[in-house]
Amino acid sequence: MQFADRLQPITPSLTLAISTKAKEMKSAGMDVCDFSAGEPDFDTPGHIREAAKLALDQGKTRYGAAAGVSELRQAIATKLAQDNQLEFAPTQIMVTNGGKHSLYNLMMALLNPGDQVIIPVPYWLSYPEMVRLANGVPVFVQTSEATSYKITPEQLAQAITPQTKLLVLNSPANPTGMVYSQTEIEAIATVLEHHPQVYVVSDEIYEQICYPGATHFSIGTIPAIKERVIISSGFAKAYSMTGWRIGYLAAPLELIKAATTIQGHSTSNVCTFAQYGAIAALTGSQECVTKMRLEFLKRRDLMCRRLSEIDGITCPKPQGAFYLFPSIRELGLTSLEFSQALLEECYVAVVPGVAFGADHNIRLSYATDRDTIERGCDRLSTFVKNLRRSGYLGR
Repeated sequence: MQFADRLQPITPSLTLAISTKAKEMKSAGMDVCDFSAGEPDFDTPGHIREAAKLALDQGKTRYGAAAGVSELRQAIATKLAQDNQLEFAPTQIMVTNGGKHSLYNLMMALLNPGDQVIIPVPYWLSYPEMVRLANGVPVFVQTSEATSYKITPEQLAQAITPQTKLLVLNSPANPTGMVYSQTEIEAIATVLEHHPQVYVVSDEIYEQICYPGATHFSIGTIPAIKERVIISSGFAKAYSMTGWRIGYLAAPLELIKAATTIQGHSTSNVCTFAQYGAIAALTGSQECVTKMRLEFLKRRDLMCRRLSEIDGITCPKPQGAFYLFPSIRELGLTSLEFSQALLEECYVAVVPGVAFGADHNIRLSYATDRDTIERGCDRLSTFVKNLRRSGYLGR
């Protein structure tokens, strides 16, 4: 069978592949410590589940508006105004089938063939694939541990060309957990002021998972470029609602209309009764978010401490999200070789950094319990010690 040409440059998600293999091994009775999936291990808070149940009982099970139920779009607009100082009318917001779908709709609505999209490296692995599916051209800008894996204003200015249409900005970031400061965001905005053809999509899915010393600041609050800022977010991470598949896009009205047209001809509306759970998430008590964030902080500190004890691995402490992105450069293996051997020999699942454009790193998610973190780090330490003893180091 001959498939569409647009699929030729697209690679399957390594994150999902590793996670699937880990689950298969668990099903076969193996004791796998899974650090691969970016999925909180908490149950969805009770008041959110109850709101969805009530919506079911009230018969909210029919088709809804393609852009989302009006009550949820209003709740999102209110949240953006109160929490982020962002001015979006409900008509400038659309509800999507997860945060990932909001980004896909955006790429399909905004990009023409040949349009360039600047993506800092490391990046969430789906960004470039979405750009390619929309016939755009991803332009990668390398960052380093020395710059906390953040793009600098100088790098951005050098990367922009007449074909540049979009900058992808992710803070707190997946896979590094780094958070751009207000000063850093303002410096990026200053560069964009001089390039009126360039939009910026701010992926803020992890905004509520920031740790002491870091504060989320949205580029959409800067007046000079706010008309070119697009916000992508969702409910999966902060509210442990990964399976609910509810995200949203906030953008200029004409872009929302275009993206809604695309959604209307693809998935139509998001699951109707689930949207009422999302309303409860935004309008109810936020104590659940605080509780989960505090637990993530404890897990971050535990995993950082354990990794710091392993000779040959270096890792900056993340400021947000729930990932570590340690370097394995000194150990002489590619990230895929390292990850495959670690899973097969020690039953520890991590994601190879090559999936994020950084082949000297691996990504570990600490969205799991502390006992699993302890056992997994014990195995990782043993694996690295054995690797060093084998003499492979430096080959």
